[in-house]
Amino acid sequence: MPKQQINIVDSLDRVSAEQWDALAGPEPLVSHAFLSALETTGCIGEEAGWLPAHVLLLEGKQLTGAMPLYIKTHSYGEYVFDWAWADAYHRNGLRYYPKLVSAVPFTPVRGPRLLARNADERRILVEAALELARQTKMSSLHCLFPSADEIDVWRDCGMMTRRTVQFHWQNDGFADFDDFLSHMNHNKRKKIRQERRRLSDNGVTCERIPGNEATAEDWLFFNKCYRRTYREHLSTPYLNLDFFRTIGESIPDNLLLIFARHDGERIAAALNVIGNGAMYGRYWGTMEFQRGLHFEVCYYQGIEHCIAHGIGRFEGGAQGEHKLARGLMATEAMSAHWLAHPEFAQAIEDYLRRETSGIANYVDELNERSPFKQSPADNNDK
Repeated sequence: MPKQQINIVDSLDRVSAEQWDALAGPEPLVSHAFLSALETTGCIGEEAGWLPAHVLLLEGKQLTGAMPLYIKTHSYGEYVFDWAWADAYHRNGLRYYPKLVSAVPFTPVRGPRLLARNADERRILVEAALELARQTKMSSLHCLFPSADEIDVWRDCGMMTRRTVQFHWQNDGFADFDDFLSHMNHNKRKKIRQERRRLSDNGVTCERIPGNEATAEDWLFFNKCYRRTYREHLSTPYLNLDFFRTIGESIPDNLLLIFARHDGERIAAALNVIGNGAMYGRYWGTMEFQRGLHFEVCYYQGIEHCIAHGIGRFEGGAQGEHKLARGLMATEAMSAHWLAHPEFAQAIEDYLRRETSGIANYVDELNERSPFKQSPADNNDK
């Protein structure tokens, strides 16, 4: 039998797409096509502060394990916030960057980070990343949004775990959107109907276009909306038109574009990624303000599509308590962290212990504010 060995590569161009995807399975966001598109279109790289350092486990020429891994020179695009940790390092004359991060860049979606055949090989990948962090004198190693069945591997390798909250919609076999609304309490149901009716009365309509039907003009308009909305928030967009066009060609069956029109003219767009029984709301933008437009394009249209196509879960992304009132319920997501500095590691472990208790209480409070029916009185539809 060939001996197992670890390789670190700075580009997915060096990795067989077929072998990588055989390990990644049906998860489009960790597919070779999605991750390599980020590299080839310049969305990640030295200038972006995301340097690929992917961990490969090989038996001869056969890839038996892989971990998407990046050297980070900042904390942008992660959605698990460690700015306070970086500031504490800086105030004490210590260097927090660069650090190592295993994640899907710019994507707060739970999924596999240890692409391997079994638990032993997953552990080898984590230990290899920890050894790389030590050898290169990185301040830390982080894994963001791993799948639930991986978190014990990270913990068993000595990493601290952290909880955060996302908002997900579950498809309970609803017949249509009205059936979904019928399960909500009166006030929330009425508000959603009012939001949708207001847009309709203002001449706003929506259309959903599968990725395999999207045209060059569709991607051009989506990118225009996406970039404009980032500018409106005084931010720099992470992604570019080349990236959107590339994934539109490489994984079209996993994409859904949603467009809004006002009196026939397109005014907004959203991009969703579909795979493994779920749909992920990812990016959006608008050319003009319409009250309730964001909710319609980013949530209601997505929920309608999931119901129509039997998709079991719609993930609305990180943060945003406003999603709760739209039927997306609070769900805990995890991350894992290792810090080289022993005193800081202890301080952060103490902090995470307190934070975890607070997150649990927060989720309980959110669940108490469920938008779904709690009593027969909520059946009142007037």
